[in-house]
Amino acid sequence: MSFPKDFLWGAASAAAQIEGAWDEDGKCPSIWDVAGDHIENGQTCHTACDHYHRYKEDVALMKELGLKSYRFSISWGRIIPEKGRINPKGIEFYRNLISELRAAGIEPLVTLYHWDLPLWVHEEGGWPDPKIIDYYLEYVRAAVDAFSDQVQYWMTFNEPSVFIMLSYAVGTFAPFQKDIEACMEALRNMLLAHGKAVRLIRETARTKPVIGLAMAATTYIPDSEDEEGLKDAAEKSFLSQVGEGSNSLYMDLIALGKASPILSQKLSEEDLKIISEPMDFVGVNVYQPSNPLLNKEGYDTEKLPKTMLDWVIDGRCLYWTIRQYWERYHLPVMVTENGMANPDEVGADGCVHDEIRRTFLHDFLQGVSRAVDEGIPVLGYQHWSIMDIFEWCSGYGPRFGLIHIDYETQKRTIKDSARYYAEIIRTNGEAL
Repeated sequence: MSFPKDFLWGAASAAAQIEGAWDEDGKCPSIWDVAGDHIENGQTCHTACDHYHRYKEDVALMKELGLKSYRFSISWGRIIPEKGRINPKGIEFYRNLISELRAAGIEPLVTLYHWDLPLWVHEEGGWPDPKIIDYYLEYVRAAVDAFSDQVQYWMTFNEPSVFIMLSYAVGTFAPFQKDIEACMEALRNMLLAHGKAVRLIRETARTKPVIGLAMAATTYIPDSEDEEGLKDAAEKSFLSQVGEGSNSLYMDLIALGKASPILSQKLSEEDLKIISEPMDFVGVNVYQPSNPLLNKEGYDTEKLPKTMLDWVIDGRCLYWTIRQYWERYHLPVMVTENGMANPDEVGADGCVHDEIRRTFLHDFLQGVSRAVDEGIPVLGYQHWSIMDIFEWCSGYGPRFGLIHIDYETQKRTIKDSARYYAEIIRTNGEAL
């Protein structure tokens, strides 16, 4: 079986990681704009890749690579920079970007929240305060009103488990808080905001919407593919600690309406009904398998390559994530992130020879191909990321992009891996 003709071959990004223009045209700061000493080498996301001013050049490069889709996030603080006020300049930027994508034949896939909480919302209490549900819905309504004539695909949140747990319990992501009770309140508010947003989009979008969200969704590779091995792997994959809890603590609630013991006392029957508002697909963000996270005996990480962030590279994990999510939730799957960090450099010949990413693409996409061959409804593959980015607290060291960014000059250079990916897209997967 070949890939479907309408398969969404694409790449992804997030507003705070590429846009820059952090205080231009009426935008307010986000919690990442004021992260200060928490960022490696004192760096900021204030300029990043300057995509705000260079989006036409960037879309032209996407078209050159043959992308069929582009997943990006909208900056909440660019749309609503203060309570109750919609910013026309923010609306204009994203309408221009979406129009440019449409003109290039690229499907826009919109993520409504990718971690850049407006500072004013944080100061009002942030995710632990129930007021945020109404603030978020006000923002979602503004975005849907402004863009749904040209946007069909919507994602409410990116990796909610990460921005809730790491931001409010562990304290390693903005706003860098360590308060378990506040974390649990933030979790409840985010889940209710998600469910209400799904309903709002469904009821108000001008183009019939396709709605999901993107989960930090890595799963466990089975030791064997017999019945016992598959059952054991699925059980391990949906332990609450795997993927920061995405696979059960969050997705069981969102897709099945089932609350874990951790949350059962905090959620009413009406809450469960709201949270489990039906979606059209689930996005999976996959970087490494769960096996090393669980310290599984017999899984030898020393024999496997690793990224510069020390993440294990094992292409099999993408297939198993897709399959296990499909079998558990019965929702079409989109690979919303998959990629690797590498210290790429432009060589003397003016090229970026990132052979390790080329191999990564081949191995992980083999897993997508297998899932498609088995009849699992896979909507698309969004490589992370379209270009080198601001990698949150790690700053600009790790490079995930298909396109190299010289952060001093903002020069863009298409990497070898991107040329390889372009050929895969051109042949609709036959080049694999």
